[in-house]
Amino acid sequence: KLPLTVEEIMNFGESNRELFIKSSTYSIIPITVTEMGLTISWIFSSEPKSISFSVVYQESEDTPLDQCKVLIPMTRCNSHKETIRGQVKVRNSGIYTLIFDNTFSRFISKRVFYHLAVERPVIYDGSDFP
Repeated sequence: KLPLTVEEIMNFGESNRELFIKSSTYSIIPITVTEMGLTISWIFSSEPKSISFSVVYQESEDTPLDQCKVLIPMTRCNSHKETIRGQVKVRNSGIYTLIFDNTFSRFISKRVFYHLAVERPVIYDGSDFP
């Protein structure tokens, strides 16, 4: 579990991070967001085989997991064959959790290489108008 803030993700730069996920386990990356309108983006790949991926939203740390809102249902990704890209728009402040799930694999541990980015919406204020 690696709780991240928007500021920490913005300081990621272009580098990739790596997760090691043992067989029959999963790894989560909770991202705490306080401002609405942001876009959280991710790119990931896995080796040696596929990984399952999901995104859930939790209002606060006290919200029971069974009351979390599933934004992207658990999906098996062929991320060992192609890079997976995606994004979610922040509609409410809270915790957006990326889940990399390897519970289906009884023997094979996986490495996930990922990159996260956060974009603020561009708000046009007309200031460049002559």
